[in-house]
Amino acid sequence: MRPRSQQDQSLRSSSNNHSMSTQPQEERVIRVTIIEDDDEIRTGLCWLLNHSEGFQCVAACRSCADAMRGIEENTPDVILMDIGLPGKSGIECVQVIKENFPRVEVLMVTVYSEEEKVFQSIRNGAVGYIVKNVSSERLLDSIREAYRGGVPMSPEIARKVIGYFRGNSGSSGLTASLSQRETEVLQCLVDGQSYKSIAEKLFISVHTVRFHLHNIYEKLHVRSRAELVAKAVQKRPV
Repeated sequence: MRPRSQQDQSLRSSSNNHSMSTQPQEERVIRVTIIEDDDEIRTGLCWLLNHSEGFQCVAACRSCADAMRGIEENTPDVILMDIGLPGKSGIECVQVIKENFPRVEVLMVTVYSEEEKVFQSIRNGAVGYIVKNVSSERLLDSIREAYRGGVPMSPEIARKVIGYFRGNSGSSGLTASLSQRETEVLQCLVDGQSYKSIAEKLFISVHTVRFHLHNIYEKLHVRSRAELVAKAVQKRPV
């Protein structure tokens, strides 16, 4: 694993070496808010978005508190959220944003060693994550995918989702559990298979694979919310 300083470098240098995107123009511009406390990374991301066809950076904030003040007036389609923020962490901020703006999609910006934090963020409502040393092209593709309702999931996160549902089978009365097909899709992801390979193996379309993943995320979010409510009830004084 490369040191964090090297991982951050690709985003810091985006404003110096990125040419305009060659992707086909979107039907409408994707509005993006950046929540990142590193000034250079935040500036680089904003420059990249504003110089890429089909994207607009509508706000660039240092903290959750700064972002919340602006989102209501200038609501984005997608938020790029750093995990390590001053004040409320990115994990906490996801939950606040989804409670107040459920239609806004949140992508976490992270490093390789933060899988557990990413999983907590996904439980709180994020739809995926971007590694900080990702290429500009992959970054823009991930934003497009989130905007279109896609839910990218790595093998490591898929493994955590399976373990989470299996480990919480006793609370299945709170929410629906994973179906057999959803479990099969997750297991294929754990094995490192692509969406296309999963579709071929299970004799379904790639669109259906994405549909199952979307349902998995929804069940994960619902179960997490139900558990929070159950814990709150248990702590309530008699």
